[in-house]
Amino acid sequence: MPKLNFLLILIILFFFALNFCCPKEESLASALNYSNSNSNLISFNSTVLDSIFINRDVKISEYFKYIDSIVFKYDSLTNYHLTEHLLVRSNPWIIDTLKNTDYYHMKAKDSFVYNQKDMIALPKANYILIVDSLEAKQMFNSFKKTIIDINIPEYKLRIYEDATKRFEFLVRVGRDEEKYLEMSGRIQDLKTKTGEGCIVSYNRNPRYVNPINNHEYFVTKRDDDSITKMPQIPFIETEINGVRNGQLIHPTTNPVTLGKAYSNGCIGTKESDAWVIYYYAPIDTKVKIRYDLFHTNQKGDTLFFKDIYNY
Repeated sequence: MPKLNFLLILIILFFFALNFCCPKEESLASALNYSNSNSNLISFNSTVLDSIFINRDVKISEYFKYIDSIVFKYDSLTNYHLTEHLLVRSNPWIIDTLKNTDYYHMKAKDSFVYNQKDMIALPKANYILIVDSLEAKQMFNSFKKTIIDINIPEYKLRIYEDATKRFEFLVRVGRDEEKYLEMSGRIQDLKTKTGEGCIVSYNRNPRYVNPINNHEYFVTKRDDDSITKMPQIPFIETEINGVRNGQLIHPTTNPVTLGKAYSNGCIGTKESDAWVIYYYAPIDTKVKIRYDLFHTNQKGDTLFFKDIYNY
């Protein structure tokens, strides 16, 4: 009888341990549900192949290296070509986090940031999801249907997917003048060039150089007169009418210049907007730069713009 009681106790202890040590499938699924800093709920479901747990805070200075390591590892494990853009677009909370590193976003929260590269791009305890081939195919189709549309006199950059407008951003454009640029070694027309083309390359860790004197600079004076280090936000290179003329889409550290003809030909954006544009503009994304003096909005109203280049 004592042996029977002892055996019964062992059986009870075994099932008790099994219940706590081996969680059920639904418990695992609910454990992979999480809320990020923006309280956007992401669920581990049938469209997800795998998930990567972020076990430490990843700074902007190491962000691209970290993302590249994931792409390198999982590209050989998926039955589709995994890219940085597909990975991040499949995890939209990453774009939201990067947008919030904008100097002026932080200033609005009474937080001064001297070096944005030290800010957290990927907070620990979040997950990065690897989607399945069906989800990836939909994303690639979305990329192919995307066009970046820039209207110079309107100072607007829009991102369309088919006929649907996804985003609209205020930008700055090139000045209506000719000037000698030490960087190119010749006099150049600084107006932003019109035409059609595509995105051909990026610089994810750009050097900041004044094209007028070809001097590199490492700090910038902000609109609030504060001095900070330059941010690390990708520059996007365009090819327009078959020519790569150095006409970039890139952030400005002085958004007070947006809505003006102020640059040396490039299209300037807010820091936060630059992150969105970058991840919605993979290589070969179509680009159209036009000079239309009027625009009909969604309400049917026709808006007229100043002829800033006197065409």
